Amino acid sequence: MIVLELMKSLEETPVIAAVRDRLFDKALQAPVDVIFLLGCDIATIEQRIKAAKEAGKYILIHIDLADGIGKDKSGIKFLAACGADGIISTRSNLIKFAKEQGLVTIQRFFAYDSHGVNSIDDVLAATKPDIMEIMPGVIGKIIQRFSGGTIPLIAGGLVETRQEVTTALKLGALAVSTGKEELWYD
Repeated sequence: MIVLELMKSLEETPVIAAVRDRLFDKALQAPVDVIFLLGCDIATIEQRIKAAKEAGKYILIHIDLADGIGKDKSGIKFLAACGADGIISTRSNLIKFAKEQGLVTIQRFFAYDSHGVNSIDDVLAATKPDIMEIMPGVIGKIIQRFSGGTIPLIAGGLVETRQEVTTALKLGALAVSTGKEELWYD
């Protein structure tokens, strides 16, 4: 099952290249196993997925940020047909559609206030994503609160130093996603 393969890969190489188009080629060359494509469009997505596969990388598409790709069942089917390993989304309906297509699902949450943090449990119970991503990933107590659950946690957002990566991993995160290129090589 791809979810288990991806998680095993993240245990061995726990930093994810979270990139937009301008850093995509650098992410292909970096010693990371997983790429989060945060910005893409319908004209280039197939080429990006193919390039990631040829480089031996897992690639997950942040569908909320994908231009020209429907934020619906058809958009999910399109990404599955293109060979994407999975999606990232804040939208519960897209997580459910992607699970139906057999894609890896990462539900992204923003921990910006106590109400938002307290609602995460309810959303997880309803959508059951494969993995959740808490942002920003430098909030230790939020990482600790959710890392002990049954759904693995990726810490992402505002992670800019090796110490922040190490701290998130020590607090229980499975992996850390970052756009900071120099951290992909640590």
